[in-house]
Amino acid sequence: MEQRIGSSSQPLEGAGFDPAFIPGLTSPASARTEEDGPEKEPEVAAAEEVEEAEEVEEAGPEPEDTAEAEPSGPEEEPAPGGPVFEASDRRARLVADHRGVRMALDDQECEFRWDEIGAVETETARFGKRYTVTVHTPDRRWYPIEIEAPARSRFMEWDAQLDAVLDAYFEDGAPEGREEPVT
Repeated sequence: MEQRIGSSSQPLEGAGFDPAFIPGLTSPASARTEEDGPEKEPEVAAAEEVEEAEEVEEAGPEPEDTAEAEPSGPEEEPAPGGPVFEASDRRARLVADHRGVRMALDDQECEFRWDEIGAVETETARFGKRYTVTVHTPDRRWYPIEIEAPARSRFMEWDAQLDAVLDAYFEDGAPEGREEPVT
């Protein structure tokens, strides 16, 4: 009879243990293959980077991008007169308007367009002054942000403002051109 010595449990996976689990949060780890060979010495790697930079400079200037001259990005689009929800504290900031939902915590930011959002959930702490807004995406991911309110009385005001924005911009149901299946 054979027995293993040691733990038989598998290592845990997920964002709590590996920040690279969330796409876009960190740069992907460079996967080495057998073809890559052993790691290069830092001096050799630095010399190769300098050579590559020189080759790019010798290739000449890149053609100017005409897209920069034409304002077509979402930053330039005029804001309609619709409702806007803004809440912030010393660390966190949440804005919901015609473009979607934007969240910022310290130096990290993320933005969700309305077509990328499956649901928006709010929650208030039983004790304390924390107001939590969670954005759920259709691919079963959720992104919560906690904002500390100046007073608990702001919770009802923030709920009303956020509901007005969601009613105006968030389309619950099937997108245009697609019919929901009838059962």
